[in-house]
Amino acid sequence: MDHVSTFDHHHCVVISGCSGSGKSTLLEVLARRGHAVVPEAGRRVVQRELAAGGKALPWVDLGMFLQQVLALAVDDFMAHRHAPHLVFFDRSVVDALAGLEHLGIAAGMAAADCRYHATVFLSPPWPEIYVADAERRHDFAAAKAEYERLCAVYPRLGYRVVTLPQCDAGARADWLLEVLANPTLRPVR
Repeated sequence: MDHVSTFDHHHCVVISGCSGSGKSTLLEVLARRGHAVVPEAGRRVVQRELAAGGKALPWVDLGMFLQQVLALAVDDFMAHRHAPHLVFFDRSVVDALAGLEHLGIAAGMAAADCRYHATVFLSPPWPEIYVADAERRHDFAAAKAEYERLCAVYPRLGYRVVTLPQCDAGARADWLLEVLANPTLRPVR
């Protein structure tokens, strides 16, 4: 993945980070407040594959799963790239590319074609709230390793990474919106 410094879609805001660290809950709060949100592509692929008896599941064929997540994440970005308002994404194309890169699978130029807001919000590991479920079967150690990869990949692609505070979802949403309104208020990672 090569560094690209242009950010054409300042309204496409990514919330990424550790699995099970409250990202989806934060997005639910933002949606209730009237903001547009895009649910995590990975969860949607898992739900579709479980319903269809498919094999593109992270615990069956991780490479196939990530390819499908990447395709869906690109579609999500393309569908919202011209929105006239903020759109909050639960993960992004970059997350799928980071997973494919970790597996040694080349994935093309999707990172260059899908440029989000320059500031990406990462939710850090939060063991007190982490739970596995039918769609999230990996353990906390695997979630933490994924987080560390994302902490390296986003800055390498030219994004400014801001770590979300560990607090209730309403306070997290307030904080995130405040940082977006004035990015100089909070330190970056």
